[in-house]
Amino acid sequence: MTLAPAPENSALAGVRVLDLTSIVFGPYASQILADYGADVIKIEPPEGDSTRRTGPQQEAGLAAIFLGINRNKRSIVLDLKQAGARDALLALVDGADVLMHSMRPAKMARLGLDPQSLCARNPRLVYAGLYGFGEGGAYAGQPAYDDIVQGLAGVADITQRQGGTARYLPTIAADKTCGLVAAHAILAALFQRERTGQGQHLEVPMFESMASYLLVEHFYGRHLQDKPGPAGYPRVLAPWRRPYQTADGLLCMMPYTDTHWQRFFTETGHAGLAGDARFADIGARTRHIDELYEQVGGIVAGHDTAYWLALCQRLEIPAAPVNRLEDLEHDPHLRSVDFFVPVQSAAGHRYRFARNPVRLQRSSVAPAMPPRLGEHTRQVLLQAGLDPGRIERLLASGAALDHANPTVRTPSKDSA
Repeated sequence: MTLAPAPENSALAGVRVLDLTSIVFGPYASQILADYGADVIKIEPPEGDSTRRTGPQQEAGLAAIFLGINRNKRSIVLDLKQAGARDALLALVDGADVLMHSMRPAKMARLGLDPQSLCARNPRLVYAGLYGFGEGGAYAGQPAYDDIVQGLAGVADITQRQGGTARYLPTIAADKTCGLVAAHAILAALFQRERTGQGQHLEVPMFESMASYLLVEHFYGRHLQDKPGPAGYPRVLAPWRRPYQTADGLLCMMPYTDTHWQRFFTETGHAGLAGDARFADIGARTRHIDELYEQVGGIVAGHDTAYWLALCQRLEIPAAPVNRLEDLEHDPHLRSVDFFVPVQSAAGHRYRFARNPVRLQRSSVAPAMPPRLGEHTRQVLLQAGLDPGRIERLLASGAALDHANPTVRTPSKDSA
């Protein structure tokens, strides 16, 4: 199957991205670029990205986690341990706008793929290194995975402060957060190149990116160098900060302004709390956040969820029910904006994807199937200018692999 090109009017039409990353961090970033119309060429080793085998699958190599972060891309297989494969990659570099990788810099240097060499070869290249830790730092070169970075960046600490037990967030928070950082950093470098004509080398370190993300609110009193206070934003660390238990379920409710709180307490028959100095303004509420949430929890427990949703709508207080993961597919808002998109593979299997949440007035790229391993090897190498004989020699030697024909397997219940 040949991937249909992104529309010519898509935001990143004509931008070619060589993606040597794997797992979640880098592929999530490159999928964002693909969703905006970039031609993302996923360059994989012969065994493929490990997420091709992570989770249930209907077709070999197209497991659940891989499906979530690799749509709208092309795949080629190059064994970069072989000189012929490295030469083929250099031919691709000559026509690329972006090269992104998540290998250790020393390994890239041994392969002759360091930023100095590639940026000298193609001065317009944006070379993005996606690392665990920034170069030159005490942890540089050390391996990093989502759990490691969550722990180092303070995630386990804030969960312990709130609930008494140190935990990781039950989502791949560091990989995905840092993937967003990587995507916007690459876009910024491309924008600068359009003004200057020059590419550049950039690094996106997970630890620093996640620490920056967490400290937006949690650096808190540590901002005040002349009179330092404690770290940690009390409102979000309060043990009572969780969905409220109603008489029949759960409610997300967020009175925020002074008017919200006065309306809530008055309408629920607690006028005394409306005038309580502890809850009079945002500063006081922050200092007494545990008492506030505890009081509200007791009030909300007295009525069912429907009652509170109606009351909050009347009082213009933000509120919503709690969706389970399975509920999201049926959420009336997500359905009305066509958030879930059906796609059929070349083998006839049906899939469903969550589309790019961003909608641009003059750019639209429909979700396309993630590629099979090596599905586009011949196509991409031909486009890079390699003659057919050379391509066949690369395939014969194993320096490149072509798996264009779909392989079908029955659904699996296995999940990593």
